[in-house]
Amino acid sequence: MLTSDLAMSYRRGEKIFPFLIQTDNLGFLRDAESLVEIFEQSINKTRGEIERELEEYIGTGTDYNILRGLIKLLKDRSEFEVSAPAEPLEIRQKVFLEAKKFHPVLPNSEAKTEVLNLIASEFETDAKTIAANLYADLSAQQRLTEFETIEPETLLDLYNLSQAQAIFYRCVEMKIRVAPSDAANYRAVFGWVKHFGLIHSVSGNSEKGYEITLTGAASLFQKSQKYGIQMAVFLPALLLCGNWKMRAEINDKRGILFYELTSEQTELVSNRLDQPEYENPIHEKLLKAWEKSAVEWKLKKNKEVIDLGKTAFIPDYVLISPDKKKIYLDVLGFWTPKSLQKRLEEFHAANYKKFILAAWQDLRGSREEPTFDSENVVFFKSKLEPLLISEMARKLI
Repeated sequence: MLTSDLAMSYRRGEKIFPFLIQTDNLGFLRDAESLVEIFEQSINKTRGEIERELEEYIGTGTDYNILRGLIKLLKDRSEFEVSAPAEPLEIRQKVFLEAKKFHPVLPNSEAKTEVLNLIASEFETDAKTIAANLYADLSAQQRLTEFETIEPETLLDLYNLSQAQAIFYRCVEMKIRVAPSDAANYRAVFGWVKHFGLIHSVSGNSEKGYEITLTGAASLFQKSQKYGIQMAVFLPALLLCGNWKMRAEINDKRGILFYELTSEQTELVSNRLDQPEYENPIHEKLLKAWEKSAVEWKLKKNKEVIDLGKTAFIPDYVLISPDKKKIYLDVLGFWTPKSLQKRLEEFHAANYKKFILAAWQDLRGSREEPTFDSENVVFFKSKLEPLLISEMARKLI
């Protein structure tokens, strides 16, 4: 994605818009093709060599920021590694220690050549390689080992998408209204919200549609940068769904502005597979631990949207007792004590008790500590214990 210094937007009244380019513009297409070609032909070149070639291509034209944005997206598809016969720090230490015996060691001197040859023999290579890798651990000396190529048209689409995503780094709150849809569309929208661990509340029902309110990164006191990225990578997933309208409140340096989109828009193209994803490792650990445990309860992934009257509940799992009774388990993504307490109040208002909320301390989004206890909530630091969860479920039957 784009960094904040490469993100461009403009305002009209109280609305904010991402700066988008025309993806069929021949000039931009030529630039995209040329930049992709530079990366494709730079395998095994150092980062410094590539940077110099890119700077020469960019020059001082009027499209400077756009080109740097395209380059950033191409760098995200690149792998740079240290390429040396040993750790550069170890090579330097040995060279400098050996050089003390020949002090002073001048450039292009026989002493320098002898030092490099001695160290080269120790690492079973040649003096030229040793000299070239003395500082191979510096960023400019790292070599491009892999580049995932991309079509020029797709790169321009990705640029526009990235400009829109950058707006959400400063999001205060996002509201998504999902019109009456089929169950598959509801599950898709809710599923993506939960996949990215976004703090959310839901109102409505399947007949009238739902309104999903997402807490924005600008509302959190800590982990806001990480959470802001999660909100940004949620956008391409939302674009894959239908029948929605979105309005996001943005804390911009120009004041509070609003960004609006609908599922009918055509300017942004989803390219979700190119986006970095956050995967909650707790889920994998829980499933593996459950398989190995001796608890009698079965743990299955949940596919239901549970109507709670004014709101809805989309748990991750359903726990099934030996006599077929069900308790629903939801492993929270990012959370705050305030959002968790509000969620408990919604369950209480609906008189619904057959649930467990698991809150991972690593994803607590504020410095505030929880000040309440609930038989429906478990706080954990590293992993969820099947025995503990099954015991909680037994008490809720």
